[in-house]
Amino acid sequence: MRVWFYTFGCKVNQYETELLRQSFESRGWLSAVNFASADVCVINSCTVTSQSDLKLRQLVHRIRRENPTTIIALCGCYPQAFPDCAETLPEADIIFGSGNKQSLPSAVENYVKSRLKIADIQDIGRDYPASESLSAIAKKTRAVIKIQDGCDRFCSYCIIPYARGRSRSKTLDQIRQEAKTLAAAGHKELIAVGINLSDYGKNTEYDLADAVKAISLSGAARIRLGSLEPEELSESIINRLAEIPNLCPHFHLALQSGCDKTLREMRRKYDRSSYSEIVRLLRDRFPGCAVTTDIMVGFPGESDRDFSESHEFVKSIAFADAHIFPYSIREGTPAAKRTDQIPEPIKEIRAKMMSEAVGISKTAYSKSLVGSVQQVLFEKEKAPDFHQGHSSNYQVVKVKRFTDTLFREMRDVRIISAESGYLLGEIVQR
Repeated sequence: MRVWFYTFGCKVNQYETELLRQSFESRGWLSAVNFASADVCVINSCTVTSQSDLKLRQLVHRIRRENPTTIIALCGCYPQAFPDCAETLPEADIIFGSGNKQSLPSAVENYVKSRLKIADIQDIGRDYPASESLSAIAKKTRAVIKIQDGCDRFCSYCIIPYARGRSRSKTLDQIRQEAKTLAAAGHKELIAVGINLSDYGKNTEYDLADAVKAISLSGAARIRLGSLEPEELSESIINRLAEIPNLCPHFHLALQSGCDKTLREMRRKYDRSSYSEIVRLLRDRFPGCAVTTDIMVGFPGESDRDFSESHEFVKSIAFADAHIFPYSIREGTPAAKRTDQIPEPIKEIRAKMMSEAVGISKTAYSKSLVGSVQQVLFEKEKAPDFHQGHSSNYQVVKVKRFTDTLFREMRDVRIISAESGYLLGEIVQR
């Protein structure tokens, strides 16, 4: 039988979908190329925004309409946060939450025999599962390794603590073994991810630097960090991270707002001053590093003055890139109940202004790399005229094609120009 997978959301979800794929394949299932040819469709959901919920419902409706006989298995954050979703998604045959999604293959096989629908949303445990380990991701240059799950922050706009449970961490022994397995499978870069990655090791004697050190012993050429929350990045952790030679100098440090008033109302655990200090430390310990971020505009109650403060702060940091998005109401959170919601046209104007500010600093960062030599990991060939990959600071780099493929090869590349959306370079030694 054939199974098709679709993933909504973050790299943690992508990792967990690969775990599901691995489990199904170990049972003899084959992967389908699309839902039309699948006997089973597995959808791993996200519920960060109401828009992601809408896209999920649209996909489920479409699958059932175009492939009436397929089995639809829904799992992940949406059912966990909204356990009554079985009523709104009657097309789904199997519904599991976040905490028990890895039991899905057994549930699907039982459904094949019994044809009895099931909705099983279980409480999320406090312990990290000992059996979670990925062996490889087919045809991928990089591999994600999940080392942390859950969040204790309860930001006023965010539903994720309800969808993912409390913070918990993979053991260092688990991390070492999984990293070695992924490196042995040919992955040259391992990306450490978590729901709140900076929180790794909470309530233990370990921290994020210990986890990265464990990954560094795997034999992988490079290690990259996923999105980081700033409040847990102490000077000590940053100093110890700087001692790990194969850690990529790229830090996605979530900001959300550059206005202290807005940060307090968001229930974020830092202010502009502490955020600036963390960026300063990173740039001091990792010269030339790329600092990227997430920026929300139009949070409830954000006045023109609040936005102006955020706008000026973003310009002062000079990010290498940023994901900019307007606030959207997420039912079930305190911010959704506020009566001072910002009109959509104002959000759009603010998002455009913020994008323009980041565009200037992004261009400046790209141009600052011209003349430097960057280590580039080349990926699957896409264009007939160029080899393409990512530098250690996560810049897209292209070089003129001179051989059949450079897939999974690491080369030193001298940057000769900064183009729109990428850097153009030449390999230092062929």
